Amino acid sequence: MRIAIDARGINWYRGTGIGTYTEKLLENLINIDSENYYHIYWSGYGYEKYKQENTRLLMASKKHHRFFEQYFFPYNLSKEEIDLYHIPQNGIGLSEDIRCKSIVTIHDLIPYVMPETVGKGYLTKFLKEMPKVVANSSAILTVSEWSKKDILKFFPIDENKIYVTPLAADSKYKPLDKEKCRAFLQEQYNITKPFILYIGGFSSRKNVRSLIIAFSKLYKKLDKEYNLVIVGANRDDGQKLTELSTNLDLSSKIIFTGFAPEDHLPILYCGSEVFVYPSLYEGFGLPPLEAMNCGTPVITSKVTSIPEVVGDAGMLIDPNSAAELMDAIEKVLCSDKIKAELRVKGLKRASEFSWKNTSKKTLEAYTEVYNYLETNL
Repeated sequence: MRIAIDARGINWYRGTGIGTYTEKLLENLINIDSENYYHIYWSGYGYEKYKQENTRLLMASKKHHRFFEQYFFPYNLSKEEIDLYHIPQNGIGLSEDIRCKSIVTIHDLIPYVMPETVGKGYLTKFLKEMPKVVANSSAILTVSEWSKKDILKFFPIDENKIYVTPLAADSKYKPLDKEKCRAFLQEQYNITKPFILYIGGFSSRKNVRSLIIAFSKLYKKLDKEYNLVIVGANRDDGQKLTELSTNLDLSSKIIFTGFAPEDHLPILYCGSEVFVYPSLYEGFGLPPLEAMNCGTPVITSKVTSIPEVVGDAGMLIDPNSAAELMDAIEKVLCSDKIKAELRVKGLKRASEFSWKNTSKKTLEAYTEVYNYLETNL
């Protein structure tokens, strides 16, 4: 097969779920597959590692992205006799003029399910584009059975058109020496006490507000003094959360690190006592898997796709119940036995996910779509 992939999102969305997904998928695809040809649309730096005998990279300007998506890509795909074109970023930018088979990855339908949690500009674009993307694509990849169910709920299409290819944690997420991690975190972030950790976005659907309120009611009951460490760039509701912690007189107890470089995240996971992720909705939910890969006990939500990822390896709670959240945190922090059990279960569960497996499932989907459509033309 001659396969084209829109890899511009690797740099455009670096540090986000879509950016990580595109990068790890492409990296692993070209490592496991030397038979097919990969035609890669690129933007920005860092393309050298994708240069192989069976790859070709074409630069596409971000400034003129509409021109490339609507005019150049359809022309170039036809000229290069591409068999199958994959758009990893929710299919946004898929031209109706593309004549080869096309696969899109739809990560989730949050703008449909929880529109109040999405910025107005993105919401408008997503709701306008997604019906066309679903109608015009030959097949859809998604990251969980839950997301597949959501897609089928909003779009009455053949379920065989949708392939589930779960995500994975990067290999840098692994158990590290806890004392060395704590020393590093004290120097970098002035974290001097044992701590509860949250890593992720600050959209209201992430439910960080509930975590802060639960901590405000709980910290005095714990057997020793803990900090709550909240990691993430100060956008979405980030400023409101900082103000909330001040209003609750928790400024000395809650540490907002701001943006943390990617190579600091494994150290934060490994240095923490427990990772808490009380999200209201996830298409997949990568942070709990990253934490489990580090051997960190996980408390997270029992809603949407999260139980599908975590299984019985984390303590699952109702994210709308402050009492359940407080009880789970207290149980984990006050019991070495529970912490040890969750570490062992988490590492075992996390080992079932890998980017190599994601790429193999993706390649199987490519092959099946190509062969089916070839046979039925």
